[in-house]
Amino acid sequence: MRKTVLSLVVVSLVLLSTVGLHAGTLAGVTLPDTAQVGSANLVLNGIGLRTEFMVKVYVAGLYLEQKSSDASAIIKADAPKRIVMQFVHSASKSQMASAFSESFKDNTPDAMNTMKADINRFFGALDAVKVGDQMIFTYIPGTGTTFAINGQDKVTIAGPGFGQVIFSVWLGPKPPTPQVKKGMLGQ
Repeated sequence: MRKTVLSLVVVSLVLLSTVGLHAGTLAGVTLPDTAQVGSANLVLNGIGLRTEFMVKVYVAGLYLEQKSSDASAIIKADAPKRIVMQFVHSASKSQMASAFSESFKDNTPDAMNTMKADINRFFGALDAVKVGDQMIFTYIPGTGTTFAINGQDKVTIAGPGFGQVIFSVWLGPKPPTPQVKKGMLGQ
């Protein structure tokens, strides 16, 4: 009896320890609970689902040094941060460019003029995506924002300005959907 109880305790502890290995699963997408960015270990702040006319488009995860639900502070912070978008629906390059353009106009309208060269470099790096593809935006102080698709760096834009613009897409006043913003903020 004692041996059985001890075995059950050990099995329970093993099962409980594996529960935290993946912080979030949404729409069939599981994102890891941490991400290494340079020397910083970031934690998954939250995940949200982007839908368009009831079609699931992507799951987005926000990684920060420490959890926060203050969207404005996250956007302005000169600290390592990352957004991972994993697609559950395909999209063409023109659809991607159109969606980002609309988000820039909605959330950072001045940037379309003041950061035109940087935004054009970003648009030039965009590609079509298919189910399972990942877009990753990583901001590192002193380096800037790196945009990658499926682990391949496409472009790095120096300085904090573009990082604030790109993070505003999801965390600004007019995100693609309120649910994606709430999810990424862990709400």
